[in-house]
Amino acid sequence: MSDLEFTEDPDGDPPEAIVGSKEVGALAHLYRAEVYRSTIWRQRLDQTTNWAVISTGIGLSVSFASDRASPFPIVLVGALCIMFLILEARRYRFFYVWRFRARVLEIAFYVPMLRGKGARIPLDRGTALSDDYEKPQYRISMARAIGRRLRRNYGWIFAIQGAAYFAKIAIHPTDVLTLGEFVRRAHIGPIPGLVSIICGLLFHAAWMTLAWKTWFDERQDNTKMADFLKSREDVNRRPKAQPLGDISKD
Repeated sequence: MSDLEFTEDPDGDPPEAIVGSKEVGALAHLYRAEVYRSTIWRQRLDQTTNWAVISTGIGLSVSFASDRASPFPIVLVGALCIMFLILEARRYRFFYVWRFRARVLEIAFYVPMLRGKGARIPLDRGTALSDDYEKPQYRISMARAIGRRLRRNYGWIFAIQGAAYFAKIAIHPTDVLTLGEFVRRAHIGPIPGLVSIICGLLFHAAWMTLAWKTWFDERQDNTKMADFLKSREDVNRRPKAQPLGDISKD
């Protein structure tokens, strides 16, 4: 140990910043690790989206394969895509943890260096990241994660499924001439056509409402990433987040 470590007053003020080649090297490796993890989880998001797209294509192909084909495969694929959406939203919450950490390192570490201020990490800028490593938390709620995936991908998939269902009962194999015939074609097994149409409209209204509500909440939320970097007090004022849990279970 150096003489400084023996003579340092334990009750005195903490050092003003983390500085030194060892610290800079450690933070650089940490940043690479967080970017790598966020990249891996971003690829996992793409996988579930691909599954939803492929399933939708198969369902549409089966429903339009013949004149007597039922629109039920489109409904079944829609239910399957709901499962994919929930799975992808959960993966997005994990992805957002690594994205948050990499973003904090960029703002607190690399931005000052790019501005010519050197590699100095003030301790009050490290509380957000150190707190997150000590007690990992989700940085986004499940509802907001679902809303984001709806606006990015699944809203378009559900819209295509809805349009395909309407086309199936309206123009395939021939155009409907009356409203009664339209309702009759919409039946799914023992489920009357009117009930099927109402359930479909309610489903599409529900996901559009959720997508809009979460978008509106995000617009009203003025919290910026820099707010996490100000002080421990700012971190503690944020709503209590759900524990991260066991990542190995995903």
